[in-house]
Amino acid sequence: MSGFLDICHWPRCECIEFGERRNLVVSIISGIMFFSGWWFFIDAAVPTENKFNFAYLTPDIILTLAFFMINSVSNGQIRGESYTTGCLGQTGARVWLFIGFLLAFGALIAASWILIGFYVVGNVKPDWPGIAVFLQNALIFFSAFVFKFGRTEDLWG
Repeated sequence: MSGFLDICHWPRCECIEFGERRNLVVSIISGIMFFSGWWFFIDAAVPTENKFNFAYLTPDIILTLAFFMINSVSNGQIRGESYTTGCLGQTGARVWLFIGFLLAFGALIAASWILIGFYVVGNVKPDWPGIAVFLQNALIFFSAFVFKFGRTEDLWG
């Protein structure tokens, strides 16, 4: 049963084959998502008639830290192919990646809580700052995963 999905293949689409440009395209897409997320936050935090609580910046900072933690470990280090020395080796790389995933999911949940708990249920108007905090975290979250799993390491060597 473990090889059940090995026989299932998606049809190949020639229009989205990037070949050697895959890392470039994925990096640009991830960068645009990361930039757009922070742009939404800056737009919501600009001084207007409403008061923005800067404590809502906490999940954004944590998710940005998680972005760097997730992408600082290569897939070769996780599999144990390229990093076997050091004090922790492959286990340390896996723990580092796991902590990055925990921080990313926790920050996205915190951003959802800020949007729903303070802006939707709390009936705070205008609700754009809550939407911006959630959008920023969602974009940085997906940017981290696009950048981690969209690139190929065989083009590096």
